[in-house]
Order: sequence, then structure tokens, then C-alpha cells
Amino acid sequence: MCRRAMLLLAAAAATAGRAAAFSRPLAVRQGARLPAATRLFCDASGGGRGSAAVAQSEQGTKPKAKEEKLDLKPPRGTRDFYPEDMMLQNWLFGKMRRAAEAHAFVEYDSPVLENEALYVRKAGEEVTQQLFNFADKGDRRVTLRPEMTPSLARMVLARRKTLTLPIKWFSIPQCWRYERMTRGRRREHYQWNMDVWGMPGTAAEVELLSSAVYFFQSVGLTPEDVGIKINSRSCLNEVLEKLGVAEDLHARAAVLIDKLDKVPVDAISDDLAALGISGDSLDMLLKTLQAQSLDDLRAVLGDDSAAVAELDGLFKKADAAGIADWLVLDASVVRGLAYYTSTVFEAFDRTGELRAICGGGRYDKLLGMFGAEPMPAVGFGFGDAVIVELLKDRGLLPSPEELRPAVDAYIFAFEEDLMDAAASIAAGLRGMGSGVAEGLKVDMALEPKKPKKGFKDADRIGARYVIMLAGDEWEQGLVRIKDMLTGEQEDLTVEQIKAKFTPVEAEA
Repeated sequence: MCRRAMLLLAAAAATAGRAAAFSRPLAVRQGARLPAATRLFCDASGGGRGSAAVAQSEQGTKPKAKEEKLDLKPPRGTRDFYPEDMMLQNWLFGKMRRAAEAHAFVEYDSPVLENEALYVRKAGEEVTQQLFNFADKGDRRVTLRPEMTPSLARMVLARRKTLTLPIKWFSIPQCWRYERMTRGRRREHYQWNMDVWGMPGTAAEVELLSSAVYFFQSVGLTPEDVGIKINSRSCLNEVLEKLGVAEDLHARAAVLIDKLDKVPVDAISDDLAALGISGDSLDMLLKTLQAQSLDDLRAVLGDDSAAVAELDGLFKKADAAGIADWLVLDASVVRGLAYYTSTVFEAFDRTGELRAICGGGRYDKLLGMFGAEPMPAVGFGFGDAVIVELLKDRGLLPSPEELRPAVDAYIFAFEEDLMDAAASIAAGLRGMGSGVAEGLKVDMALEPKKPKKGFKDADRIGARYVIMLAGDEWEQGLVRIKDMLTGEQEDLTVEQIKAKFTPVEAEA
């Protein structure tokens, strides 16, 4: 057989083999998709349209999955802070900081993310159930802080040997709790915290109460608007001892009793009975909680009650500090956090329309919960949400115009080639490069403006002065300045403008 004939036979055999291969069923699992590049058949010339191309074409004609619409609202229970909201927040926090600094407290902060163990069982069952907790990428249990006190305790414990006592610290952290939302209650909030460590007795409590009253007065509230309920966990502990309730159950009883301002006694009677409080014992407990004076408490606890003596001393110190008009005794206030030991208090809206404005108390044994030697400590937490609602109801919130930061001067140029000169004047008035600690607050148009638009923008931001750069005046070395308050305007050199504001700033 000639070589040519042999080649033709080999080619025919190869073609037959390929045909046989394609005639066999493909071993493809039902429902599985073949790779897009797989070619299932071709024509004899090899130039036909393969199934990969067909598949790609068909795939391109399939409708795309509908994209999920972006939710423009923040997560439920959280807030956006637009500039006008930040102005209000800065005003409020400024009042809080001023009250703290007036009492010589210093500011601190801690991470918003904490070890979960720091809060589990330290703050009480209710707070533990409301944690935003999860395992991080290292499989460590962490949580967004629900409140600040355990974090503060951790910080104090870490530097206990080097701290000079007493310490008076404050903070305004963001806190997170996954709880039911009502008016003035969100899942994130900012909380003004004031704490005194290393000082036993009630003088520290009065210092804290004085700072809260200072704040209330600074925002226009009076004792007719706000009161502060005062009590002591020691009163509850004394009556529980009389009723034979074991000491290790006192904190549990306090958590239950704290619910009585939200639910009737019947709703917690079974839980109280499990602690041994029912019948006559329950009647005695309720009589104690209903006390509205020190004499009422003495009638239940006796004239030799240490708790009553402690409260008596607190009220006398408050009178000396000039804040007695704000305080009322309320034996039903126990606060729900497990770590409180004696004095507890909370500020309230006297109309009764809002929940507690702030609350706190003494927690002398908190460090003991971490296995360390206890240290006297007392503090309060003051959320940002309820107080804003209260001020809104009383018409005491400042208007956006009042909160808007003052702008001393607004500069704009009529033409593009004057923009650099405008920027140079703005920098000079701001005090840049001059060694001036603080210059004027100057806004500058970032593109050329017509006079009408420039004045409109200046009026919108509340600028006191408007400085304009126009071609004809600039060629003469002059700049026009207008006082938006008086309407007076004049043409000055750049040096004259600087002299007008330096070293004396623009009038308020």
C-alpha cells in the first residue's frame, strides 16, 4: 500500500473514532451545568458554530437576577447624624462636659468593643440578654459595650497600683443594647458617665448629684421640671434580712423589684415567692417600698437602721450644697443593675411622660466580682435620648440658627483668574502661616460667583462679612468688603483687610 493510501486510511479511522466517541452518552450528572468552554459538536469543516458559543449567547440573553434595593435608612434602633444633628449633639455634650469640668472631673474613654466576659453576669441578667455579642474572626467572644461601668472597672483595675485616689472621671461613650424601643429608648445611645472611685461615704454621691443639677440648670430646667429620686439598696437589704432572704439572693430580688414601675406585683409574685417572699413577708416588703420619708423608713426598719442614718446624712449634705430642692426620697427605687450596693438614684420627668432621665448609685463591690480587692465607687449614667425629648417638650432646645457655627467672613471671586488671590486672602485671615493661634472662621467659594449668588450663599451660612474680588478693583490693588449686619461696604487693600481683623477678631 502506498504511503498516500495509508495516510488516508489513518485519517478515516481517526474520524470514525471521534464520531463513535460523540455518539456515546455524556456522563453528566443530572442538573449539573457543563463548563461554558465545553464543545459538544462541530461540523465537518470545523468552522461551524460550537455549542460553547451557543451557550454563551443563551446565557447572555437570560434576565439578570434583580438587584436588592439599597435600604437608605440606618439599621433599626440606630441614627444618622446629619450636620444639624451633630450641632445639637455637640451643644448637649458641651453642656455635659462643662458640668463635669466645673466639678473637676477629667475625661476618659475605652474601646466600644469589649470582651463578653466583662459584662456577662457583672451587669445583671437583663443587660446580659440585651448584648450585641458575637465571636470575632479569632473565635473570641466579644460584645459592643452596653454601658460603661464594667469597662471603667477594668481600666481602674489595670492601673490600680499607680492611680492616686480618689479619681473623678467622666466619659460620653456610645453604648449598645438590643432592647425594645420606645420614646427616648434606642438600641444605640450616647451616655454621659460620671464616676468617683476611692471615696466611701455620701460626699461623693452629693458631688455627683450636684453635677447633674448643674447640667439641668445650664439647659434651663428647674426643680419643677425634674426631680431626683434617692434611695439606698441597704434599706432593701435590711428588710430582706428581716424576712430571712439569703444575702446571695438580694441582688436577684432587687432586679425583680425594679420591674414594679412597669408591671403589677402579681406579675412577679411567683418569682418573689421562690425567694421566700409571700404573704406577710410580701406585705412588709411593699410597705418598705412605699416609704416616702425617713420617718416612714424608720417605722419599718427601726430607729437604729444604718441605711436610714446614711440617707439622712446624704440629705443634709445635699442641703448644704444647695441642691435639696431637687431631691425626693423614694424607697421603691432600687435600680436593676446587679452591682449596686447602697445609694441609688434616678432623675425623672415630673410630668411622668418620660422614662428615667439618668440613674446611678454606689457599687463598692464591683472589683470584687473580678476577683480583686473591692474599692469604694459611685457613679451615674445619663443618656442623650430622653433629655432631648424632655427639652423638646419644654421648648428649651436651641434652634438650628442658634446652633449654627458663626462664620466671620465669606470670600468669593468674580472670575477664575482671581481664585488664587481669594485663597491667599482666606489663608491669611485664618491665621495660617502667621503664628496666630486661632484666626477667623472663613468660608470661601470654590468656584467663581456672580454677586447675587455670592451674597445669597453668605446669607445662608450667616457670614458677618463678605469679601469680594472683582477684576477692576483688583487691578487697583483693592478688595471690596461688606458688613452684612450694618450693610456698610468699602474698598480696602489686602493689608488693610488683615489689619481690620488683626489682632482683634471680627465683632460677634
